[in-house]
Amino acid sequence: MPSLRIHFDRLLEGAAPKVPRQELTHIERLALVRRHGDFSLAYSTAVQRSLSYFGDADGYIAFGTKMKQHFALGDPVVRPPDRPGYIRRFVESAGNPWFVQIGEQTARVLAGLGYRVNRLGVDTRLLLPAHDFSGKRNETVRYSERWLLKKGFSFAEDKRTIFPDEIRRLSQNWRADRIVKRWEMAFLNRPFDDHFGVDMRRFVLHGPDGELVALLDFDPLFSGGKVIGYTTSFKRKHVDATSHAEIGLTKFAVDRFREQGVSIVTLGLSPLVDIGPSGFTESDFWRATFRRAYDSPWINRRKFNLQGQAAFKRRFHGIEEPTYVAFRKGTPIEMLGLLRLVKAI
Repeated sequence: MPSLRIHFDRLLEGAAPKVPRQELTHIERLALVRRHGDFSLAYSTAVQRSLSYFGDADGYIAFGTKMKQHFALGDPVVRPPDRPGYIRRFVESAGNPWFVQIGEQTARVLAGLGYRVNRLGVDTRLLLPAHDFSGKRNETVRYSERWLLKKGFSFAEDKRTIFPDEIRRLSQNWRADRIVKRWEMAFLNRPFDDHFGVDMRRFVLHGPDGELVALLDFDPLFSGGKVIGYTTSFKRKHVDATSHAEIGLTKFAVDRFREQGVSIVTLGLSPLVDIGPSGFTESDFWRATFRRAYDSPWINRRKFNLQGQAAFKRRFHGIEEPTYVAFRKGTPIEMLGLLRLVKAI
């Protein structure tokens, strides 16, 4: 029998503004991403379960619904010149929806529609081939790779040859050491799957005895039907693995991408990092709240290690591009809906 909370959620979602859903198949969504998926969340919007889609055969806006509120995920997956039109139509249909982890161009359109736009964090971007790991500032990254090789570890790209059971055991081991163990986050991060999807890439680290120690999954970035880059989607590491494992494996993957002519790698969202003025009309309350959350020892220790995630990504000295959250009201109840949607609480 469904829990009272699930029943309550269904009642609230039924009371949300009625948005016409576009029934796009998985294949149709991936086809659109291959044409227009040039931002970090694009691939995830196409393959993540439980999302809804607003749009047509030429493009879509992915969104989730919680507590009577619609939340758009990322930028529209459509030709860039057509994105403002899709945004306007979705706003008209969805009754003041929020837009979460959007880029500057989407934020600018929403600001023109009377939205307040706050910074949500940064996405770290490595522009290849110019970005490499030479120089003094990258010495610790190079050291991690050398240390692993010296100790008998080995790097490889998984060509779908590692048994799913082995992947599953590593993921379960990793989850056992998380701050929140009962569930994985959603929406901004889709749940992990031991079978990685079409066009994804997976890199692995094996220990001296051949055991699987860590893995790193990447989603593709597209433009005009061609892969232009990759973005980090999942990482898993044995709880007893050395701290060098994740650093060395990231370097190995980025070096392989550079050798293959890939032009960009993004490391994904660092939530609530560098929360300064957005440059748009914004909420002073949420800017101050985001800053306090990032600095809070309790949140970093008991909910999500915001500072640790940011420190890891900053080891690679990429370009930190702001990402934004946009809303018209921005009430605490709406924020609660977002936190529940991402399963942060």
